[in-house]
Amino acid sequence: MSSKKKIAVAKGDGIGPEIMDATLRILEAAGASIEPVFIDIGEQVYKKGHSAGIEPASWDILRDTKVFFKAPITTPQGGGYKSLNVTVRTTLGLFANVRPCISLYPYVDTKHPKLDVVIVRENEEDLYTGIEHKQTSDTVQCLKLISRPGSEKIIRYAFEYAKAYGRKKVTAMVKDNIMKQSDGLFHDVFKEIAKEYPDLEAASEIIDIGAAHLAERPQAYDVVVTLNLYGDIISDIVAQVAGSVGMAGSANIGEVVSMFEAIHGSAPDIAGKNIANPSGLINAAVMMLVHLGQPDIAAKIQNAWLLTIEEGIHTGDIYKAGVSRIKVGTKEFGEAVIGNLGHLPEKFKPISFGKAKAIHIPEYKRKALEKELVGVDVFLDWAPGTSEELAKKLSAVSGDLKLRMITNRGVKVYPNGAPETFLTDHWRCRFVNPETPDTESGDGFLKIQPEQIAKLLLRISEAGLDSIQTDNLYKFQGKRAFSLGGGE
Repeated sequence: MSSKKKIAVAKGDGIGPEIMDATLRILEAAGASIEPVFIDIGEQVYKKGHSAGIEPASWDILRDTKVFFKAPITTPQGGGYKSLNVTVRTTLGLFANVRPCISLYPYVDTKHPKLDVVIVRENEEDLYTGIEHKQTSDTVQCLKLISRPGSEKIIRYAFEYAKAYGRKKVTAMVKDNIMKQSDGLFHDVFKEIAKEYPDLEAASEIIDIGAAHLAERPQAYDVVVTLNLYGDIISDIVAQVAGSVGMAGSANIGEVVSMFEAIHGSAPDIAGKNIANPSGLINAAVMMLVHLGQPDIAAKIQNAWLLTIEEGIHTGDIYKAGVSRIKVGTKEFGEAVIGNLGHLPEKFKPISFGKAKAIHIPEYKRKALEKELVGVDVFLDWAPGTSEELAKKLSAVSGDLKLRMITNRGVKVYPNGAPETFLTDHWRCRFVNPETPDTESGDGFLKIQPEQIAKLLLRISEAGLDSIQTDNLYKFQGKRAFSLGGGE
């Protein structure tokens, strides 16, 4: 019986088969203890009628091997085809997207020769859950969902990654000056978990200026952890300023299954021409080997790859007269890396992964929190008139609750709204206990009963008003757990 670790391998579309073949030859020559189990994904699978780009039987192989080594694929144009990456990530719970980016200066042009940054991006939550609704003629809603277990998993992974790979600093990037509840939760969890890693420096930045700093002085960062949308953006920023978007690998880490791939596409225009650069997939393979507990083989391959780059043996995408020595094809580049196995680079710092291995996150333990209902936001589709007119209609049906506030696009327009505020047909109407002080902006909201909300919604409907959504307002552990209206 073979002692090699079985991994699911997909050669993909376009340049995928060429770069995968070159990479697998390097893995074999380096002595990687793996046994590929090939599956079909991508364009031909889509065209067979599988809308996700993967056949049903392949899911069992992924669950059995627990490691998916994937070449890029082509998604056919037209509707009805789902993103395979998104499908795999969400189906198999691949919660962490990890993208290391390093400078290869002077062989790859960059203004940042000392860049060495790892972006750890949350992969399952945020706006990427895709929960959207068109609520009125004017307004569409997209829900941003951030959970404590999701935040704990990705943040702890970032700190464990830094610890395993000899990194010194973890920086969180958030926008909790605006999104105080959602990004605020992520930031609070970051500060809690950072205390468990006193040997690592912890910092946080607002995402807009943080992204600008990453583009201007990325050498000031080490490991960056952030939410899904922000991570998608800044990982491309860092790869771009490194000058090596087409040479970076990526890992999608789950608690059971993990996927490793290059970040570039299938490039069908150059497929079959033996000119594609396999570096992105080679770097993904290095990440995979560390994950599999083979860090010495991973370092052996990456050092050979770095030596090949510094020897000036380059594929056409990075070939530069006066810097490069020889232009080679996909196959020849792979052979050059094989020839350098066992040797160290001289100009680049040699890589050592030490005892780095797969990172395991402990099971989430939910804490029971005291929860108190203190109000309700009722959203209306209403266009005929002003906020004062709407308030008059609502006050007439408020019953044993009190209309506290009306906002339009988040800005308070009643009471004491500004005449300059532009109004749409989407209104948020806040009802609370009549004893709640009008000036209260802290935790002094008072309890109401669920049946009060049900009766209120019935009265609103009977008044001919179109209620499109309700959000209950809660306090947890006595603390307000909802945002105030702009100007409230």
